[in-house]
Amino acid sequence: MARVIGPVCKLCRREGEKLFLKGARCLSPKCAIERRAYAPGQHGQSGQFKRGRSSDYSVQLREKQKARRIYGVLERQFRRYFALAQRAKGLTGQVLLQILERRLDNVVYRMGVAQSRPQARQLVQHGHLDVNGKRTDTPAMLVKAGDVVSVHESSRKTAYFKTLVKDSAAPAAPTWLSVDLASLSGRVLHLPSREEMDLSLNEQLIVEYYSRRL
Repeated sequence: MARVIGPVCKLCRREGEKLFLKGARCLSPKCAIERRAYAPGQHGQSGQFKRGRSSDYSVQLREKQKARRIYGVLERQFRRYFALAQRAKGLTGQVLLQILERRLDNVVYRMGVAQSRPQARQLVQHGHLDVNGKRTDTPAMLVKAGDVVSVHESSRKTAYFKTLVKDSAAPAAPTWLSVDLASLSGRVLHLPSREEMDLSLNEQLIVEYYSRRL
């Protein structure tokens, strides 16, 4: 699966806000946004290309790019998710975010098993997670209500997961998940609503972006 292998802090700087791509580092003084709160590149600090008002297309593009970068999804896959959301019942933008939240790597991150979505993706790819008792290595797998996500039995013996069980400072899980870190497992209670997604995204801008292109 294709992924970003370069420096990811510049992605946060480009969007002008924290996307939490490096876990605990994003909450420390070492965060790139804290140290260099301007766009990357030779013209980022001077703001040479920020004259005048941004066009509607530019604002819509930036929102789409931000969503892609938060979830670590490439353009072709993101477009497929949008097409899937269009065919589903409900508001397209909210359904799109719901699909992204249902990705297995995101669920692992929301459970507190990983500090960031990239780390969660790596854990899944290395076969450390089970869904309904069956090992899976597909980060893009979409979970559904009632699914149980747990750490594979053999993986629980590793130092990382042993430390995780002892750590009481794990972040609170969203209300659509029931998590028991002591047993390294969680259950999807229901599909997330928009109010249960703590995302600084305007999904309507993403819908407008694709509506003018498709």
